[in-house]
Amino acid sequence: MTVGEMLVATVPMARTLNLEFLETTAERAVVRLPDQAEYHNHVGGPHAGAMFTLAESASGAIVIAAFGDQMSRAVPLAVKAEIGYKKLARGVVTATATLGRPVAEVIAELDEGKRPEFPVTIEIQRADGAVTGEMTVVWTLRPNA
Repeated sequence: MTVGEMLVATVPMARTLNLEFLETTAERAVVRLPDQAEYHNHVGGPHAGAMFTLAESASGAIVIAAFGDQMSRAVPLAVKAEIGYKKLARGVVTATATLGRPVAEVIAELDEGKRPEFPVTIEIQRADGAVTGEMTVVWTLRPNA
């Protein structure tokens, strides 16, 4: 099962929005939100909540890809998120997530018994390449008790 398939199977909101996981590696995750009228806002583009979910899902995909082998000893949790809507989004939008710290550095902190935090930055783009939003999600790996 791919990371995208796992997220769609276990996260109902990702399934509800019909998110498409195009790429999921420890370096980058790319997720697409199809253009769906039932998730439009008052100006005919994707609702802000749908774009938030798109970006957060991309961040979760990269976290699973980067730290999936640590799940037996730690649970990934989002700590906080900040999003900025830059331009009007219309049609299909795509979120590209990038890990903000080296994987080895985060795992080293976990090995030391710490609860590491790390940012994931996400860029949301329209089909024409215009950036419509930017988001940062700070994640942690909470060690299992």
